[in-house]
Amino acid sequence: MRLRFTALLTLATAILAGCAEAPPPAGPVVQPTLVSAYVLDSGDVLRVIVFGQPDLTNTYEIDQAGAISMPLVGSLQARGRTTARLAAEIGAVLRQSVLRDPDVAVEIAQYRPVFIMGEVAGGGQYAYVAGLTVQEAVAMAGGFTPRANRRSIRVTRSVEGQIY
Repeated sequence: MRLRFTALLTLATAILAGCAEAPPPAGPVVQPTLVSAYVLDSGDVLRVIVFGQPDLTNTYEIDQAGAISMPLVGSLQARGRTTARLAAEIGAVLRQSVLRDPDVAVEIAQYRPVFIMGEVAGGGQYAYVAGLTVQEAVAMAGGFTPRANRRSIRVTRSVEGQIY
């Protein structure tokens, strides 16, 4: 009886010691290079606001060449830029041509679509929503099929013409 009690006490001590030595929980599994401002590309629809200039305030779609075309500005490259950078570039062009101190804002009226493919119930093209997660995208596509490998998901994106 004493041997059982000693063995049980040793086992309990080992278990408690193992809990005390547990490694700290892992941090988020997000690569910092993937967390950045939204970069504009073909298919995005932008709302360009030039304060005090209702004729210049309008909605513009980024064309296949990656540009928007505005009155008094002409064609301006938007692909690869953030909304803040594009607003600054529009303001610079307007400052050089017609307005003394333009105040320009650019916001995304409609995001370009995302494509969900693979072992999901309804793969295809879906509307992107800011902050969309992979889990939400799979849910939009009707969830996984029974054959899906739920432990391995591949997310790709195009950066300057390269697929990553």
